[in-house]
Amino acid sequence: MPYQVRRDFVGYGATPPDPRWPNGARLAVNFVMNYEEGSEPSMQDGEGHTETGLTEAHGLNQVKSGRDLAAEGMFEYGSRVGFWRLMRLFQERNLPLTVFGCALALERNPEAAAALRASGFDVCSHGWRWIKHFELSEEEEREHISRAVASFQRTVGARPEGWYCRYGPSVNTRRLVVEEGGFLYDSDYYGDELPFWVTVDGRGHLVVPYSLTNNDGKYAGWMGTSEQWFSFIRDAFDMLLAEGARTPRMMSVGLHMRLIGHPARAVGLARLLDHMMARDDVWICRRIDLARHWAATHPYPGRGLNESG
Repeated sequence: MPYQVRRDFVGYGATPPDPRWPNGARLAVNFVMNYEEGSEPSMQDGEGHTETGLTEAHGLNQVKSGRDLAAEGMFEYGSRVGFWRLMRLFQERNLPLTVFGCALALERNPEAAAALRASGFDVCSHGWRWIKHFELSEEEEREHISRAVASFQRTVGARPEGWYCRYGPSVNTRRLVVEEGGFLYDSDYYGDELPFWVTVDGRGHLVVPYSLTNNDGKYAGWMGTSEQWFSFIRDAFDMLLAEGARTPRMMSVGLHMRLIGHPARAVGLARLLDHMMARDDVWICRRIDLARHWAATHPYPGRGLNESG
């Protein structure tokens, strides 16, 4: 029977497995920089409107039709300025980073693609474009996945081993990702704090959950200052670290270049990185390292977490 998305309200329950993180770490932390700028819905790419998501233009609706040049500039800030600021914060501290990259966006900034190629950071496919996959037909989505893979091989020199859609996948996405081949995991799930296996058309496929809670998207909602964001993410980190003495977990922190790349927000990220680095029982890692570790220490058991038999 072809793979179908099934809801699972149980998961690991009261007895999650011990991840056995390297060096006995209580918590694995993965920072994700979302590179979307240049692939968003736009007049130039045929959508007939300007995307305003996760910018200061979000919700203002100043331009009723046609191009919103202000919003376009806010996206361009992310790739022109924010990208380099975030790269510097991680590279100065010799910390790993994962990039959720939209393929077309990286094609449109060869200098950034070259910097990623030289950085040692891993690039997870964020799709061909930053659009809603659940609005695509199955054939359109299949084409987008294939185009993204080929594009990354040209721009960053390697095919992606991970996949993550904008916001949420379609009911076909995971099956199409496995059909494409070469992907170890996807992160199209928000319902857990540990990876888990699913069976897709007879094959094991790893899900590494992501978070919209531990995310700078809060700046596009109710949060205003870097201190608020720092304390919010710090508290999540501290609680997970304390719980990790008994049940180690993972933590994803999502970043957007056009949001936290601004100086008044980036200072909160710098505080957070320094706070985490002060602990020696934390594994700050790339997402591909986390996925490979899980696959090696908890290999596919022959059926997915929510399957019986």
